[in-house]
Amino acid sequence: MESIRELFRIGKGPSSSHSMGPCRAAEIFLRQLPEASRYRVTLFGSLAATGKGHLTDKALENIFGQRELSLIWRPDEELPQHPNGLRFEAFSRAGKLLKRWDVYSVGGGALKGEGISQESLSIDYLSTMDQILEHCAETGDAFWKYVEVCEGDEIWGFLEGIWQAMGVSLECGLRSEGFLPGGLGLARRAKPFFAKASLYDLEFKQQGLLFAYAHAVAEENASGGVVVTAPTCGAAGVLPAVLRRLDETLNCETADILYALATAGLIGNLVKHNASISGAEVGCQGEVGTACAMAAAAATQLYGGTIQQIEYAAEMGLEHHLGLTCDPVKGLVQIPCIERNAHAAARAMTCCNFALLSDGAHKISFTEIVSVMKETGKDLPSLYRETAKGGIAEAYRQRKNNSLK
Repeated sequence: MESIRELFRIGKGPSSSHSMGPCRAAEIFLRQLPEASRYRVTLFGSLAATGKGHLTDKALENIFGQRELSLIWRPDEELPQHPNGLRFEAFSRAGKLLKRWDVYSVGGGALKGEGISQESLSIDYLSTMDQILEHCAETGDAFWKYVEVCEGDEIWGFLEGIWQAMGVSLECGLRSEGFLPGGLGLARRAKPFFAKASLYDLEFKQQGLLFAYAHAVAEENASGGVVVTAPTCGAAGVLPAVLRRLDETLNCETADILYALATAGLIGNLVKHNASISGAEVGCQGEVGTACAMAAAAATQLYGGTIQQIEYAAEMGLEHHLGLTCDPVKGLVQIPCIERNAHAAARAMTCCNFALLSDGAHKISFTEIVSVMKETGKDLPSLYRETAKGGIAEAYRQRKNNSLK
């Protein structure tokens, strides 16, 4: 599997697959042909269908700068390996094609294609949760310790930077007011949620603050601010919200939070390796569902759960998001994405509580539920895999059309 450094990425929203991934691809291509006379980028499938709402064009234009660039949108065509395909082409002054490169933005800012293996960092992890559970049962290691063994001591410095970046995103979101860009007229809610949460009893305050924190990060992402993919930009609010609230509630040491981040990263990596975290490939179950599993596992660890209870919490977090569609209104990472971050954070806590009440024994394993999620994603029609052609996106479009009649 890849290092969890490849899962947690710091970058600008609103989309890890539509903005961060294409930017990385453009940078790689430009390093190879910096002196070409002009460039052409063709976007295919889901990447083209929701690219403008996800600011793909703006992201690419920023990377190419003053160079001559033409963008072509092919939402009804797909390249063979993934719905989020890009074709980069460079031309000489005489119009001769110098190089053509097909590459795929596969979720979380990650890329797939010729030459990409040199860009990623592989780690000798066991490939399934079942194998890791068996290993940890033999060694007595916690999940975070297993991550340390695989990644080395330097992983803690990396995760400390990730935790700090999550905090900055959250604080920026809590301070911001007004409306999100994109034309939906969607007001930011994090700041008023935060203010109102403290007015109620403890139980309501707990959930209210979770909602505020998740909204804060998700709204920062939607406005093009800097966030951490966890595992994607569209699901970036879930894990920071849970960790911030538990940090406040349990008065955690920094090391405890970093250990929880390591365990969350392991969970996300297993989904990424064995299924997908791309909404264009498997729907939102791969994004928000995975984020919920990561946060549930982290929370259960912080409460002192066993590795069996942590695995159970992660399994429930993913299981109860099975079939979740990705149908963003107008292709923006706003409706229903932002609310989903908040509700997934709350669900992560209920999965944690449920797992802690049990002894960790259950019938369907995390390994199995990851496989089920992958198969479910394959069976989802393309309408519900980040094309904004069906579901909630279509309901909104119909209402707007009817209002104009």
